[in-house]
Amino acid sequence: MNYKIGVDGGATKTECILVDEGGGVVRRHLAPGCNPNVIGAEAARRIATEALSSLRAGVPGVDGRVSATLLCMAGPGEFWGEFAAGLADSGRVFAVDDSLPVLELATGGGPGIVLHSGTGSFVAARGPAPASGRAPPPFAGVAYAGGLGWRFGDEGSAYDLGRRAVARALLELQGWEAESGLGALLRTHTGLGDAAAITRHLYAHPSPNTHVAGLASGVLGLAAAGDPAALEVALGSTGALLGLAVRVAGMLFPDGAPGAGLSGPILTHPAVMPELIRRAPFPLRAVAGQPIEGVRALLARIR
Repeated sequence: MNYKIGVDGGATKTECILVDEGGGVVRRHLAPGCNPNVIGAEAARRIATEALSSLRAGVPGVDGRVSATLLCMAGPGEFWGEFAAGLADSGRVFAVDDSLPVLELATGGGPGIVLHSGTGSFVAARGPAPASGRAPPPFAGVAYAGGLGWRFGDEGSAYDLGRRAVARALLELQGWEAESGLGALLRTHTGLGDAAAITRHLYAHPSPNTHVAGLASGVLGLAAAGDPAALEVALGSTGALLGLAVRVAGMLFPDGAPGAGLSGPILTHPAVMPELIRRAPFPLRAVAGQPIEGVRALLARIR
């Protein structure tokens, strides 16, 4: 029996699966996030290497019987291409962007768009099939937009929600905005009481991106409870991601987009999804399944 290996490597976690010839999952392994943009190249390489080793160690006789390995990874493609080239006894090795699994779940390999939001965010799309009608290879014809990271973009992400909430809450604590639940949320999150102290704390924090992103669930909870300021933050952030998707759709599908999938707990949140559906010029639907299931579907298409 031969096997295939799939990896979904993001900023939060690295999830690995070993599947048999029929596509059944033989073993799973979960490790910390491995995005080199977040933790550095050395740590990312170590985590990915150890995760693959642990996955294989649980199945006696797997060595020499892996026909393909698919790495769906966040971070620079050049880094993961080099990593893939160094893998031994792994069959044909493919290193692709971590947007492909959720695009696969959203479109089933056909044309369409997916909006994804988690620690970061992106829009991924696959345009119409060529005139020949022949389906493109699994990893071909994919367009990617956004995903610029927390310093430069990632609208609709947990960090962007948190950043917008901090900005609104600090003005509130300074007395320039009406009181809302965001001020209390920020004070609780930081353990501090005034705007100046909170500002110093956030600027000095060793991991400001993850610290600020930790506010997202609280912002969504306030929005669901009807807090106007929190709802404005949530819809402003996710609406910006939708705007990017609309621009992508207009370029790839001039005759009209076939629809788009919404992936991740932010975009599918009850306080957010209905409004995005109302605003979108094309149908939106929640994507079912976790990204690792998209990896599994992609593995099945590797011959």
